[in-house]
Amino acid sequence: MKLTINEKVEMIPVPGIRQFSNRLVDFPNAVNLTIGQPDFPTPEAVKNAGIRAIENNETGYSHNAGLIELRQAVSSFFKDKYGFFYNPENEIVITNGASEAIDSAFRTILSPGDEVILPTPLYLGYEPIIELCGAKVVYLDTTDTAFQPSPERLESLITPKTKAILFNFPSNPTGVTIEKEQMDKLVLVLEKHNVFILSDEIYSENTFSGNHVSFAQYEVLRDRLFLIHGLSKSHSMTGWRIGYVLGPANFMEHVLKVHLYNSVCASVPSQHAGIVALNECRHIPAEMNLEYVKRRDFVYDRLMKMGLDVVKPNGAFYIFPSIKKYGMDSYLFATRLLEEGGVAAVPGSAFSEYGEGYLRISYAYAMPVLEKGMDRLEKFLLELSVL
Repeated sequence: MKLTINEKVEMIPVPGIRQFSNRLVDFPNAVNLTIGQPDFPTPEAVKNAGIRAIENNETGYSHNAGLIELRQAVSSFFKDKYGFFYNPENEIVITNGASEAIDSAFRTILSPGDEVILPTPLYLGYEPIIELCGAKVVYLDTTDTAFQPSPERLESLITPKTKAILFNFPSNPTGVTIEKEQMDKLVLVLEKHNVFILSDEIYSENTFSGNHVSFAQYEVLRDRLFLIHGLSKSHSMTGWRIGYVLGPANFMEHVLKVHLYNSVCASVPSQHAGIVALNECRHIPAEMNLEYVKRRDFVYDRLMKMGLDVVKPNGAFYIFPSIKKYGMDSYLFATRLLEEGGVAAVPGSAFSEYGEGYLRISYAYAMPVLEKGMDRLEKFLLELSVL
């Protein structure tokens, strides 16, 4: 008998982000604008907390849901900043990054044949998890609504098979945020339909103007909402792998089972670092945002001067210009930009078929890197125009 693997796994492609970042080994002088990772160091107080935990031999298992002190810190953070309360005893699970939080939530609620609505273009990590659960993705196109999900279009996609709707705002890859007026309209639709809602708000603390609005602030949704969050982006802690999922206790007891059979618990030294991040370093995201705004404004202005059509982002650290005017698909464009222009960026097609015709640029890089990258991009575009 021939050994085989799960055919669904066979069908999963290598993410477009990694395809291009991995190619940099062959282009050592290229400017890398692919990865969404803060270039700031983890705050000293946070690093010291992790070091102390190791020195104090806090290196065993924690409660499967995470240290109660960290769950209390998560609960206090959201109560203080956004005004809603989740019980640290039974409504919060600490996970190995927000990615595992998403995986645990989806594997808890999805069955074969279910449908999940995803506003697109979108982060490429959701769809494979959904398909591994035997469920189907239904795209909500936002390309003609300035990357804002249309309430009317959303409602038109909801069917008896719809099990869940996922939102990710501020958005990867567009950097777009949802204003409260638009959120109110979406909630009016959501409250009419008995479906789960997953809100991936990992970039909430990287909102540049106005206040981030969380779906968890709407009490009418709380009985079927999973809030996904973590410290990777807000505190430059990508490698520490601390995320969390918050939700109603009757569902979270099952999320906890999926999580514990997957990974038992999150890294305990990292959990201790997370306690300090949430209790003592809440100011850190605002400090980083000052620099992100400078970078965003620089990249946006340069792209506009190059004649590219682009929506100005209000969060995260990505910008998503249209390259449709150049008459080639985004994968070919990104390939030529790397090979001929010396800049690595991510083709929009990596973010679903609705990302085709766009290019994702990360500005989570220092200004000298961005300056060199924009200079090279401009030169590449001028040469394309001549051709």
